[in-house]
Amino acid sequence: MVRLESVGLRYGHGPEILKDVSFRLEAGGFNFLTGPSGAGKSSLLRLLFLGLKPTRGLIRLFGEDVNSFSRGSMPTIRRRIGVVFQEFRLLDHLTTYDNVALPLRVAGKREARYRADVMDLLSWVGLADQAQAYPPVLSGGEKQRAAIARAVIGKPELLLADEPTGNVDPTLARRLLHLFVELNRLGTTVLIATHDLKLVQQAKAPVLHLERGELRPV
Repeated sequence: MVRLESVGLRYGHGPEILKDVSFRLEAGGFNFLTGPSGAGKSSLLRLLFLGLKPTRGLIRLFGEDVNSFSRGSMPTIRRRIGVVFQEFRLLDHLTTYDNVALPLRVAGKREARYRADVMDLLSWVGLADQAQAYPPVLSGGEKQRAAIARAVIGKPELLLADEPTGNVDPTLARRLLHLFVELNRLGTTVLIATHDLKLVQQAKAPVLHLERGELRPV
């Protein structure tokens, strides 16, 4: 599903943010990405979402070298990836329901076929009563849950989550972890970047640990 070989990343002429990073994510796997702030976790996720290109090294995604992807193919490839961003990236002019349904709408699906699924997912993440609310009136935790729902609604092949439980209480964090585990059980490859060691302990999944841009043993 994902393979990195000796990947390096730098911004402009600055120092390398990632240094000789190599690992594989097998199809259907569930992994955590840990490390202190500034270790390069978010930058690594941006590489996997094709938001950045590596300075050096090889990245293969879905069996293909990312450098071979044409600009025209990017939207289709990105629809195979679900992403939970730290900054949420909800659209303020859309309701919670419409934000979550957006990936399905962009894919050309009819609302009559997905409305029940969207409402079920909103109920699961505790946002059924906020379905018609707009992002500016939501709390940080509510925005985070909406962002998670949007990322998983299309049952992506690869899910990348950047601190997905950072703004929720421990009880809801466990519930969201269960959602990720269930999605993984249905075939989605999952990579979660987190500082939450309790979350890691609960899932008992393999861990990739970054320190100063390098993968280190846990």
